[in-house]
Amino acid sequence: MSQKVSKQEVEKIAKLARIKLTEQETNKFSVQLTDILNYVDQLSKIDTANVKPTAQATELINVMRPDKVESYKDTEKLIKAAPESKNNQVKVKKVL
Repeated sequence: MSQKVSKQEVEKIAKLARIKLTEQETNKFSVQLTDILNYVDQLSKIDTANVKPTAQATELINVMRPDKVESYKDTEKLIKAAPESKNNQVKVKKVL
């Protein structure tokens, strides 16, 4: 590849990411991004025709337990222990 990532491209990426960069940081990231892209370009030249696809190389298997639904008998105690409750339910902050 050896095509340099320009300062303008770094500034555009920073703007999209809503990151303010100094002139020194812009120059530094231009060099670093160029190095990364050159390395990826080297990797793309490797012959992988006889390499079996894999999601991971360790051959480990997840050990999962089945979910069990259990009823909780002392709901009043649980609701009283919560920092806030309303209408006999635990009140939590909304998740965005």
